Amino acid sequence: MNTQFNSNDLTAVVEADRAHLWHHLMQHKALDGTDPRIIVEGRGMRVWDATGKEHIDAVSGGVWTVNVGYGRESIANAVRDQLVQMNFFANSAGSIPGSIFAGKLIDKMPGMSRVYYTNSGSEANEKAFKMVRQIAHKRYGGKKHKILFRERDYHGSTIGTMSAGGQPERNAQYGPYTPGFVQVPHCLEYRNQYDDASDYGIRAADAIEEVILREGPDTVGGLCLEPVTAGGGVITPPEGYWERVQEICKKYDILLHIDEVVCGIGRTGTWFGYQNYGIKPDFVTMAKGVASGYAAIACMVTTEEVFEMFKSDDTDPMNYFRDISTFGGCTAGPAAAIENMRIIEDEGLLDNTLKMGDRLMNNLHALMDKHKIIGDVRGKGLFVGAELVTDRTTKEPAPEKQVGAVVADCMAQGIVIGATNRSLPGFNNTLCLSPALIATADDIDQISDGIDKALTRVFG
Repeated sequence: MNTQFNSNDLTAVVEADRAHLWHHLMQHKALDGTDPRIIVEGRGMRVWDATGKEHIDAVSGGVWTVNVGYGRESIANAVRDQLVQMNFFANSAGSIPGSIFAGKLIDKMPGMSRVYYTNSGSEANEKAFKMVRQIAHKRYGGKKHKILFRERDYHGSTIGTMSAGGQPERNAQYGPYTPGFVQVPHCLEYRNQYDDASDYGIRAADAIEEVILREGPDTVGGLCLEPVTAGGGVITPPEGYWERVQEICKKYDILLHIDEVVCGIGRTGTWFGYQNYGIKPDFVTMAKGVASGYAAIACMVTTEEVFEMFKSDDTDPMNYFRDISTFGGCTAGPAAAIENMRIIEDEGLLDNTLKMGDRLMNNLHALMDKHKIIGDVRGKGLFVGAELVTDRTTKEPAPEKQVGAVVADCMAQGIVIGATNRSLPGFNNTLCLSPALIATADDIDQISDGIDKALTRVFG
């Protein structure tokens, strides 16, 4: 097959895409009468499609990934050099970039000590689930095996992680699921579930304790939560929530697993989202922004206390973590991650994230004053959502088709934004924004202005 093509004529590429590719998260019937969109180049905050049209990317590669922006030659060079030297060996042995990045990562995570490389964010979460289960067998006769997850949170696309998925539409038609996963209520104050709550954060956390007591504390081994809920509506935790969650986990000897696949590596203006809230986790998982999409890498990070549980008896052949991730042995990921981290540090991107995040929130609050369709604006750093409602008093969600029309209008303007998608029946009504950490004031204003125009055209 001839893989060479003229960059000015992508007809063959478009036809190959139409004939052979199965795209993610889309109904392909929509492509019966139109060409598939193909992104051919990226620089900084902008990408160009096969027609030559320029877009400003406000969702970092569509799924919150390209944290340091497109076209970073230093990352590409680091990956290329590493691949020539040593591309892969199973992670039963170490590698130079794998060891160096693990050390650099742990330096950013006080209290954590061990890095387990995996293939994807879904698999990183699976590893933590498996460790909780193995600890249950090692210490509690298998009884303390249940893993709690939160309504609206998302932890991956495997059957195991979908069993811990709090988004019914993503899960629909893929059951039956793995037993032993139990849902706890969400913590979105805008959608208050407790009319009599004087302190919503505490009340929302107490709801977790109620589930633990219902299930039996001696059966619950882990609690898996996103620091800021992502695809379930960009939900920032209410004041007091995380402190109470930590208390509950300690009280009932429950391992706390923080899913940082979206929030990790700078997205919220700190290295990790949990670091905004004083949490001391037992597991932290990460993927997307670890190498900004320049190479595939995901990590499951844990404490020395958890690590020691798996080496306490070397005479028992079943006493270690009997697991492997094939591509956890790739060296390109950690090589890219080292350079990705350097860029964030040298260019002051954490501070920029906080400043530009404030600007984006302020711009959206200004739009809220103008457009009654915006019911709530929330977020942390450059991870922001705007929930659309038809009535601010009743909080009736805006129709999903109209929310999609806003996204489509922005795309027509050359601005790529996101929205909750096939997640929550009747509540896929939140616009999602996660521009790269390199965003400038002009970028933020262009994104906000585009949303303003789209809201005006769609809702009047």
